[in-house]
Amino acid sequence: MLQSSPLPRSLVLGSTSRYRRELLARLGLPFEVAAPAADETPLPGEDPRTLALRLALAKARAVAAQHPDAVVIGSDQVADLDGQPLGKPGNHERATAQLRRMSGQTVIFQTAVAVVCQAAGFEQVDLAPVRVRFRELSDAEIERYLRSEQPYDCAGSAKSEGLGIALLDAIDSDDPTALIGLPLIRTCRMLRAAGLVLP
Repeated sequence: MLQSSPLPRSLVLGSTSRYRRELLARLGLPFEVAAPAADETPLPGEDPRTLALRLALAKARAVAAQHPDAVVIGSDQVADLDGQPLGKPGNHERATAQLRRMSGQTVIFQTAVAVVCQAAGFEQVDLAPVRVRFRELSDAEIERYLRSEQPYDCAGSAKSEGLGIALLDAIDSDDPTALIGLPLIRTCRMLRAAGLVLP
């Protein structure tokens, strides 16, 4: 159990993702943003679940090393299609190929979050898997979606908070913001454990 600090610890989001920044802002806590220096290359044979957990913790640790007195959040999301990781497509061609593969399939978005406070010796990491069933998608639907949303910075090209919701048949999750990139229920649980005061 952590001892309470004389002053509240600052909060740092170890991510440059605007989606995660917008989600964390919902909690009404002041926070800073720092870019984590973490190599996101999967290890040989690494499954998507393990990859997401490892990267979330690596990002939080990297930023915590620069902000040792702060409570640092790291997060990562990997789209998991039959055990194969689908990353951020980066361009239109790769996004098209990803969505063709996911058409009619169930994809698990493995969203991991880690909270680290170096000074307090605090470290927790958790995973919020989200099962997403995609409709059968025509090439024309894929093209319209990509031209409208340009979700090239989203794992698996799926931007559910926008038009991407129209590509789906069902979403199954116990942490509803996980699909957008930061599972807030788990994040709140860990922030409380790290000594921050939330409602």
